[in-house]
Amino acid sequence: MAVKEVLATLPWWVKWVAIPVIALVVFGGLIASVVGFLVGLLFKVLLFAALVGGLIYLVRQFTSSSSSSRDDW
Repeated sequence: MAVKEVLATLPWWVKWVAIPVIALVVFGGLIASVVGFLVGLLFKVLLFAALVGGLIYLVRQFTSSSSSSRDDW
């Protein structure tokens, strides 16, 4: 018997409620770990981009102000 045949004979609530609930109970910790890892990774990527952008902004401000002050001499 194939899986499709077995699922075809089951009531709708088993296919759409019971099986997903069992999957969440069994794999819930794994799913939570993966989601937590992805959220943490996204936060670190955004933090990295913000820090690099801030560094570039500061370097440009510093170099433009120092070059204009050199021109004053």
